[in-house]
Amino acid sequence: MNDTSKNLAIGIDIGGTNTKYGIVNHRGEILQQSEMKTEQFSTPELFVDGLYNVLKPMMDTVPAGTLVEGIGIGAPNGNPFRGTIEYAPNLRWKGVIRLCDLVTKRFNLPSIINNDAKAAAIGEMTYGAARGMKDFIMITLGTGVGSGIVINGHVVYGHDGFAGELGHTTIRPGGRKHWGTGMHGSLECYTSATGIAITANEMLDENPKVESLMRQYSREEINSKIVTECAQKGDKLANEVYLFTGQILGEALANFVMFSSPEAIILFGGVIKAGNLIMQPTKENMEKNLLPIYQNKIKLIFSELKEADAAILGASALVWEIAKNKTIVSGS
Repeated sequence: MNDTSKNLAIGIDIGGTNTKYGIVNHRGEILQQSEMKTEQFSTPELFVDGLYNVLKPMMDTVPAGTLVEGIGIGAPNGNPFRGTIEYAPNLRWKGVIRLCDLVTKRFNLPSIINNDAKAAAIGEMTYGAARGMKDFIMITLGTGVGSGIVINGHVVYGHDGFAGELGHTTIRPGGRKHWGTGMHGSLECYTSATGIAITANEMLDENPKVESLMRQYSREEINSKIVTECAQKGDKLANEVYLFTGQILGEALANFVMFSSPEAIILFGGVIKAGNLIMQPTKENMEKNLLPIYQNKIKLIFSELKEADAAILGASALVWEIAKNKTIVSGS
């Protein structure tokens, strides 16, 4: 009998600029990995051919008797019910793309696709801080704000595969206009890395007489990394940026807690490099806005996945999800 614990999965994370890919074992160890430019391929068919050309040499090095079980794909607007990418705004291929069918046909392996944030949640449940948890929410704080909601051990998909866009919930009605959706006051407008940079520039404009290390940078140069560095050096205004960001994030998380009563909320992404600058005000404001029955019961923690590897790990974890959740389709 074949020892399935020795089997491997391929993880592919498709971004607007780069696609990361690798071969992963059951323990979450990436045996081989690399990346290529997504935007160099004018059609999905050419993209899949390009993937095959770079992954086939990796697959050929797999030891005899070891099976590559399948291919997991994390992608913007990935629909696990249909095996498609649907109207992704940051990809050059438009409309509905039946990517799993293309991948499975080219590789002769089962494939599964999911939204990148949901893939991260499955990765966390498989390899990271959510191991053993059945109820948690994953919040990804990067260029945007994504989320994956897990209830009773299953990711919440809704009737169409697109449930759980917590980053686009309105947390400040009539507030800041989103640069992509045009909606006002969404969580992503304020707590993403993009939103933090906007907040920093707004505070600099609103407080022209307040000295700040951030003033040595142009508006275009200021990003969340610079805000973090300035705050860590004791810059008062930069710290105010994180107090404000944490307030909004904490208020939003309180709403999410009262929706699904998770065991934990796990924060992931570039923004969490700010550490306690973001964690402390978020935790304080979350607890302050919870009903007593929820207070001091919900763990708020950072992801255990290494950021550089998380995309591949999350995508590869989808392969183990195929057998676990029969409602998710794979390429055929």
